Amino acid sequence: MRKKSLMLFSSLFIAVCLSTVALAAGGHGHKKEKKVGILLVAFGSSEASAQVSFENIAKKTKTAYPDIPVRWAYTSTIIRKKLAKQGKQLDSPEVALAKMQDEDFTHVAVQSLHTIGGDEYHDLRRTVGAFKIMGGFQRIILGYPLLATQKDMERAVDAVLENIPSERKSDEAVVLMGHGTHHPSNAFYAALMFQLQLKDPNVFVGTVEGYPEVDLIEELLLKNKIKKAYLMPFMSVAGDHAKNDMAGDEEDSWKSILTKAGIECVPVLKGTAEFDNFVDIWVDHIGGPLSHF
Repeated sequence: MRKKSLMLFSSLFIAVCLSTVALAAGGHGHKKEKKVGILLVAFGSSEASAQVSFENIAKKTKTAYPDIPVRWAYTSTIIRKKLAKQGKQLDSPEVALAKMQDEDFTHVAVQSLHTIGGDEYHDLRRTVGAFKIMGGFQRIILGYPLLATQKDMERAVDAVLENIPSERKSDEAVVLMGHGTHHPSNAFYAALMFQLQLKDPNVFVGTVEGYPEVDLIEELLLKNKIKKAYLMPFMSVAGDHAKNDMAGDEEDSWKSILTKAGIECVPVLKGTAEFDNFVDIWVDHIGGPLSHF
């Protein structure tokens, strides 16, 4: 955690330097003409197949707000370094915002593309807060992640149920794999499963790095005498976790664990951002900051 904080501080320090230069170059004591922009911020993915999710978000954002320029940033340093080796340059939120200052944006809606308000989201909040303190923008506001309110939860429940493969039968399970976190917001996953099961008792939600764990999901499936389960990622992209931790052939993958328990598994490798009804939640959240401009 200390290393992560130092990295965030370093990034902010660089951004402060960049934005100070931008302000010095562009500021002559007069008020800038209003220029609104959107910064979409995702954890990121180096998987080529995951780009379809980001392309769908970009398309629907531009459709909803056609007159507003859209920029991108990835919060994951590891992902950005991997992409850089492939010749693809993605900015951190700090650098992206500094560049937007240099482009004379005055009002910026920063939209989190995270699923829950975990560590990554709160790091982004601190970044946005730092830019507020610097005063380089007239207004800068952060939009909610996918799950932030009860209305979001209800919309996500409906989206999950609508996106279940049509061939799935009522006595077969649907198992969603979330990322999970040690952050208190991990509670959203169990809350989501509770609300899903009010409408469909054979839909389960587990996580890779939090609670509920796959062992508990396995126990619940066996208790309900489930013989077949559709495995679906509850992450914006069907990246490394979906391909390996969920659907991989290794012994510790969810598919292998559940198959060994006598449950036939059918992986569905599509991230939530490939489905319009999930993306609509994120896109609608952009409207919150924009309404204050």
